[in-house]
Amino acid sequence: MPTDAPILVTGGAGFIGSNIADRLASEGHHVLIYDALTRPGVERNLSWLQQRHATKITPIQADVRNAADLTRAVNEAQAVFHMAAQVAVTTSMEDPRDDLEINILGTFNLLEALRQKPGTPVVFASTNKVYGDLADLDFARDGDTYVPVDDTVRAHGIGEDRPLDFHTPYGVSKGAADQYVLDYARSYGVPTAVLRMSCIYGQRQMGTEDQGWVAHFLIRALEGKPITLYGDGYQVRDILDVSNAVEAYLHAWQRIDQVKGRAFNLGGGPANAVSLRVLLAHIGDLIGREVDVSFSDWRAGDQRYFVADTRAAEAALGLSPKVAWRDGVAHLARWLATERGLNHPIGEWLTVPAE
Repeated sequence: MPTDAPILVTGGAGFIGSNIADRLASEGHHVLIYDALTRPGVERNLSWLQQRHATKITPIQADVRNAADLTRAVNEAQAVFHMAAQVAVTTSMEDPRDDLEINILGTFNLLEALRQKPGTPVVFASTNKVYGDLADLDFARDGDTYVPVDDTVRAHGIGEDRPLDFHTPYGVSKGAADQYVLDYARSYGVPTAVLRMSCIYGQRQMGTEDQGWVAHFLIRALEGKPITLYGDGYQVRDILDVSNAVEAYLHAWQRIDQVKGRAFNLGGGPANAVSLRVLLAHIGDLIGREVDVSFSDWRAGDQRYFVADTRAAEAALGLSPKVAWRDGVAHLARWLATERGLNHPIGEWLTVPAE
């Protein structure tokens, strides 16, 4: 395949997919955006890409469950970033068949197309949910935050050697797809890599209560609406700015000969670990008032703590230092206020330069 052939991004109008597509097009690549355009807000991302890169973006409105359409797109591409997915745990609980068909069958369709096109690499977007609810780990409260009792987990986070333990239909479907992607490297020699993501946030994220919670919190706070926390709010996630995530995806592709057949945990790591309560306090500081919060029951499969051990990814992929979470959240708040036309007294943090 010639090196000027396009790069395929499934789910390319979504949050992370559109950021990957933007970086690729900015570097001179032609990008095929393969997206069913079913998630609210993604049309705006696609329009943004087309306006910025008119000659570099080719949209394909199609579903990954359609093997024929997907195979045609794969046959044009020199590489694939597989971001298309059903992305919400709650939605998977409501419609597990749809979740299965998109996440497992869609990934299988892609892998089968790649098997017939030897040498074409794919980098797959997996999730920390493949590790289950981590119920065997003990945690203590430290102020507004859960912390692991185990010293190694506290220092470094959850590593790739953690046993897989799929919970909820979403965890099962993404976990099965994750394992299919790795096995097609073993069984058929397809050059694949898997990134098991923690919570990614940043520009182009149209957050909802079910997915994209950092943006969702900011949107609700900026609009003066209450936020519901499921659980006690002490649960911890290592949040990662999308610019860092995009770099990891591109480096995985560029180093595919060295990392094929491997899975990496990708997140903010211990330095960017933050509880929901601490994040909401920071948002309150940004907007100049306390955020209105209520509480509800824990949701199925929710982890009280997940922080990725990112040492393997950093070593293998040669990653840049991560954006500090307070700076990244301020950047996202600025972008959301502008994007949504919100007239809000948001203070001096608005002067923080955008990425």
